[in-house]
Amino acid sequence: MAENVTIARPYAEAAFQLAKEGNSLAAWADALGMMAAAAAEPQVKKLLADPTRTSTDRGFLFLTAVPGELADAHRSFARVLAQNGRLALLPEIAQLFTELKNDHERSAVAYISSAFPMDDATVSRLLADLEPRFGRRLEARVTLDPELIGGVKVAVGDEVIDASVRGKLAAMATALQN
Repeated sequence: MAENVTIARPYAEAAFQLAKEGNSLAAWADALGMMAAAAAEPQVKKLLADPTRTSTDRGFLFLTAVPGELADAHRSFARVLAQNGRLALLPEIAQLFTELKNDHERSAVAYISSAFPMDDATVSRLLADLEPRFGRRLEARVTLDPELIGGVKVAVGDEVIDASVRGKLAAMATALQN
């Protein structure tokens, strides 16, 4: 996995530079997301691993498997990946591109786990409280986790805030044992 990320990084950085120069970060993020989804499909993976096909064939067949419309720049990027045998790295490239885009835009995704459903107003208030702490504009991805008993657990990047009842009980148990 780490090797794939290392190999994917220069491609993600190149795509990011192209997107930045063309003022099209969102379009590139969408296109890379579509291509990554296609590359993750089992039938496409099998096609990309087929040693009997040329890189040109793989590129052409891959582009026909991508749902939606791709701009010429995105198609050219996919062809370069095909020529270098790197189409299978598209999920990693898309993820790295998103990280570069979020850093550039000073934004991040806040993964919020809640014990109970949260309405939009509650999520907005929570994000408003969290954004100054992280110094970024946050986009919420909310999931339900009844095992939290109550409260929320928020993960932004590699930082986690556990304000759940389960987390507080675990912290109390640890304190009592020490």
